[in-house]
Amino acid sequence: MRVGVDIGGTKTDAVAIDETDRVVGQVKVATGFGGQAVVEVTADAVIRLAEFLGVAVSDFESVGVGIPGAIDSTAGRVSHAVNLGVEDLALGPELSARLGVHVRVENDVNAAAVGAFHLLGLPADHSMAYLNLGTGLAAGLVLRGQLWRGARGTAGEIGHIPVNPDGPICTCGQRGCLETVASGGAVSRQWPSTSERPVQALFEAADAGDPAAIAVRSSLIENIAAAVRVLVLTVDVDTVVIGGGISSLGEPLLSGVGDVLRGWATSSPFLASLDLPERVQLVPLGFSAAAVGAAFVGSYGTPVSL
Repeated sequence: MRVGVDIGGTKTDAVAIDETDRVVGQVKVATGFGGQAVVEVTADAVIRLAEFLGVAVSDFESVGVGIPGAIDSTAGRVSHAVNLGVEDLALGPELSARLGVHVRVENDVNAAAVGAFHLLGLPADHSMAYLNLGTGLAAGLVLRGQLWRGARGTAGEIGHIPVNPDGPICTCGQRGCLETVASGGAVSRQWPSTSERPVQALFEAADAGDPAAIAVRSSLIENIAAAVRVLVLTVDVDTVVIGGGISSLGEPLLSGVGDVLRGWATSSPFLASLDLPERVQLVPLGFSAAAVGAAFVGSYGTPVSL
């Protein structure tokens, strides 16, 4: 069995997959804050998973971890994971020392891209972009069956492409980035809500006829469509798979993005030739893409060949 762990801002999700790539066990625990807390919680999740399955941790073939931040996958280090209180942490080596097994570390969106690629059963020569829509926006790239990190590990950071020079300051320090108009954080800024699911609440208010909600929803969908267009025009992937918290909106999101892409195609023969709406799909609701992908990352070298 192989183990994959997805360290999120509020919860840590650990799964075990067997030799048929089937999830055979899952444990979810609250994420700690700060470097040592992250190490302890992650190790505890793996230990609990072993106990649940009735095996020793040493019986696991490999352990992979997906975590936000800048990742040195060779050294197993994570830095600038601000939401976790981690500035610089040798996560892989520290977990390996605690668990007695080798641990590989990967960016969480890259791990989710690997998980989605396997979930969809795509052929080895297929190229796919995983567009993660959560509090922020980023993409993971699997090109011809291989995870592509780029020259410095920043491939897919399209959320930090400036699209509006007069827009708000982004967390990266630039102004008007795509993330500021096409993410959960963008919705919270433009349409404040006390709901635990603010984007869902936005869509419901728009459906009820709230003019402000309609405007924010339209902007969100159009800019998500723009993210799809960027991914296809820059990398020409076969498929763009939308995941992350916002993807739980399901069909209303997918149909809205498709409508925008079809609208653009009516005035651009070039875009029409690309069949953009046909190249977009959603990750199935409830699938732990990052945790499952981390399990595959843990058993491959660098770069990850699928």
